[in-house]
Amino acid sequence: MKNLDNTGLKRLHREWRHRSEPDVALLLDSVQTPYNVGAILRTAAAYRVDHLWLAGATSPPTHAKVSKTALGTGRYLTWTICEQIDEALAAIKVSGYELVGIELADGAVPIHEATFPTRTCLALGHEDRGLSSAVLEACDHVAFIPQLGKVGSLNVGTAAGIALYELNRRLW
Repeated sequence: MKNLDNTGLKRLHREWRHRSEPDVALLLDSVQTPYNVGAILRTAAAYRVDHLWLAGATSPPTHAKVSKTALGTGRYLTWTICEQIDEALAAIKVSGYELVGIELADGAVPIHEATFPTRTCLALGHEDRGLSSAVLEACDHVAFIPQLGKVGSLNVGTAAGIALYELNRRLW
C-alpha cells in the first residue's frame, strides 16, 4: 500500500463525487473564532455545501485568519453575511431548506438517529454558548454528537465536520 499521487487522488474523489448529490447548506450562528470559521469553510468545500449563511458575530470569509485556515477553499463556496439572525432564518426558509441544529439541547436526538430532510441546512453555534435561542426555536430538528469521554463538548469546526460527514454518509 502507498499514498496516492495527484492523479490517484483526483480519480478517487471523482468516483465519490458521482455517488451522491447532496443538497446541504450551513448556518453559522455567531461562530466568532476566525480559525473555526476557516476550518468549517474548508470542510464545507470538501463536502460540496451549496450555501452558507454567516450570521451575527460570525467572522467573515475575508478575514485574514479565516482565509489562512480555509487555504483558498472559499472560492468553491457561496455565502451570505447577515447581521441579524432573523434575516438568515428567513432566507433559509425561502430557499426551501429545513433547519437541523447541531446542539447539546433538551429533546435533541443522537446524530446517527437524526432526520435529515432532502434539503438540509445544518445550524452550528457560538463556541461557548452554542445556538442562540432564536435559532433553536426555528430548528425543524435538533441533533447532538454523542461523546464518550470526559470532555463535554467538541470544537465547532470538528462538530461541523462530523455532521457533514454523517449527512453525506447516508447518501452513499
